Amino acid sequence: MLGQILGMEALDEYNNAGALLGLDNDSDELVGEVMGALRRMNPIQRAKAVNKITAPPTPSKGSRAEMEKHFPELPDHIKDGLKKGELRLADTIIYSIKPVSSKTIKMFETQDDKEIGLRNVSNAKLPKNQSLLVSGIILLAGVSADASKDKIMSTKFELLEEFPAVMNGEFSLKCNKRQIVPETANRVFATKNFSLVQAGYFKLANPRLISDDVLIEMTIELGTMDGIANNTYIWAGLHGTVTTP
Repeated sequence: MLGQILGMEALDEYNNAGALLGLDNDSDELVGEVMGALRRMNPIQRAKAVNKITAPPTPSKGSRAEMEKHFPELPDHIKDGLKKGELRLADTIIYSIKPVSSKTIKMFETQDDKEIGLRNVSNAKLPKNQSLLVSGIILLAGVSADASKDKIMSTKFELLEEFPAVMNGEFSLKCNKRQIVPETANRVFATKNFSLVQAGYFKLANPRLISDDVLIEMTIELGTMDGIANNTYIWAGLHGTVTTP
């Protein structure tokens, strides 16, 4: 086991690599195995091994630190990819644009196709071998010149404070029917007077994982369509850390 730990350079960057290897760092079995392996090494090898084991890792920050805490929840095929160095962690925003044509707006749908400027996932699912730790959510709205794709893609999206009917609505986020965020007031996206917060950003106190084999369901519910201009669109983004090649 020690050889597995010391030989996996791909794991050096993770503060919670033990979770990927399925290790309990406090177990007597692991301690005994480590000590036995160290005794069998020559002095130079032993010194290098001890330095590698005891070297303090650089603390992770933001959504990456949150992702590392959730390593035990990752699917086995994702864990294997991280162990082998075939997958790494990266910052990302999964986004989608949808029209406000009714009181219920589903931001990710199974018939969706990936298209630059409209959304970066297809079929309301992450690409294979991706798991996303949702750290925060962004919600903005804008009025397109018309319903053509080019005009939608070039729409200026603004704070929800400019769209009272949307601001007074609710949203929810589910992952394969599992609740990530229950029905919550859209007012959490009110950031107009917050100079240190990204526009329209809501930080989750309890980040959650979304895996590549489950549906992403983000729904916005409005109480009224009063004051909603024709060709109003909503831009929704799921910000966090994702596994990627």
